[in-house]
Amino acid sequence: QVQIVESGGGLVQPGGSLRLSCAASGNRLPFYAMAWYRQAPGKERELVANITITRNTNYGDSVKGRFTISRDKANRAVYLQMNSLNSEDTAIYLCYFLDRLGHAYWGQGTQVTVSS
Repeated sequence: QVQIVESGGGLVQPGGSLRLSCAASGNRLPFYAMAWYRQAPGKERELVANITITRNTNYGDSVKGRFTISRDKANRAVYLQMNSLNSEDTAIYLCYFLDRLGHAYWGQGTQVTVSS
């Protein structure tokens, strides 16, 4: 059974930085792509960034130039470096793994709050 563990959320002041981590274990098939999504109260879940095994990346317009997604060599961990945070970034952040058969796995979510 695949287990996903997220860490790194918390409270940060505007302009600050946070690094989120997400590690997967127990998968029988290699992961093809990984991503971070976020969901703020009253809003739909939105893609923050994704990365493939070939390290192709894609970012949501609101985070381009501020956030960086990366992964480990084993494709079992994904990270999100978040800089220049503002109140609009406050949300629950969820990591996402997709294997080659299309099975998707979600992390439990970690709260990021940007406030002075």
